Amino acid sequence: MLLAMLIAEAAFGYPRRWWHPVMAAGALIAALDRRWNRGDAAWQRIGGVALLAVLIAVSAVFGVGIERGAGRGWGLVLVVAVGTTGLAQRSLHDHVAAVLRPLLAGDLPAARAAVAMIVGRDTDTLDEAGVATAAIESLAESFCDGVVAPAFWFLLFGLPGLFAAKAINTADSMIGHRTPRYAWFGWAAARADDAINWVPARIAGALLCLAGRGGWRTMLRDAPGHASPNGGWPEAAMAGVLGRTLGGPVRYDGEPAARAILGDGPLPDARDLARALRCYRIACGLLWLVVGGIAWLR
Repeated sequence: MLLAMLIAEAAFGYPRRWWHPVMAAGALIAALDRRWNRGDAAWQRIGGVALLAVLIAVSAVFGVGIERGAGRGWGLVLVVAVGTTGLAQRSLHDHVAAVLRPLLAGDLPAARAAVAMIVGRDTDTLDEAGVATAAIESLAESFCDGVVAPAFWFLLFGLPGLFAAKAINTADSMIGHRTPRYAWFGWAAARADDAINWVPARIAGALLCLAGRGGWRTMLRDAPGHASPNGGWPEAAMAGVLGRTLGGPVRYDGEPAARAILGDGPLPDARDLARALRCYRIACGLLWLVVGGIAWLR
C-alpha cells in the first residue's frame, strides 16, 4: 500500500483546488491558538501540550475511521488515495522546479518570487547563489519532512500514524517558533516534531548520499553542528553530494540570523540546483526500492 501511495502521488500529485487534510489541521491549530495561548509561561506551555494532544487524537481517529470504513478489496484503493495527501514528492519537486526555470533563464526577480513560496527567509536581495542555496536547503529538508517521515510513520502505524505525523509537522510550522508569542505555547509542537523526524532525517540523509554516490563524510561531520537536531542530516548530505557550501547567515524579517556552514567548496548556482533536483528524484526512487523490498520480505 505504501509503495502504491508513493508511486501514485509522484505520478499525479494532488489537485491544488481540492480540500486537503492539512487545511483542516491548520484550522484546528489556529482555533486552539486563539483560545488557549494566554496567561503566563506555565499556562502557555500547558495550553500548547493540550493543543498537541487534541491534534494527535483527532488525526489518529480520522485515520482509524478511514481504515475501518474502507475494509478490504476496493476499500484499500481509498486508503491509498487518501494516504497520498500526506506525501509531497510531486509538489516539492514542482515548487523547486519553479525556482530552477527562471534561475536558468537569468530571471532573478522571478526566481526570488518562486523561492519565497517555499522558504521563510528574506528573499528580496538574494543573488543567484542565495536563491539556489535557499531552494536546495528547502528541497533537502522537505525530503525528510514531506516524504520520508510520513512514509516511515505510515509503515509503522498506517493512516493514523501518517496523519498524526503530518499534523505535528503542521503544528511545528505554525506555532513552533522561538518568538515571544510561541516560545512557550509552541514548545510541545517543536519538541514533538524533533522526535518524530529523528529517525526519518537520518534515513533521508542516507538516501541522498546513496543517490549522489557520496556525501557521507560531509553529512557525518557537519550535521551535528546544525541548529536543528534533524535538518542538518539531509542538508549536509546534499551539500556533500553537490560538493558545495550550504548554510551560512541569512535574514528573517530584516533581522540577521547566523547559521552553521555545511559542506565545502563554492556556493551553488542554477546548475547545482538542477543537480540537486536530479539527486532528489533518484533518492525518491531508492525509497520506493526500500519499501518494495520490505513488502517482498513480508
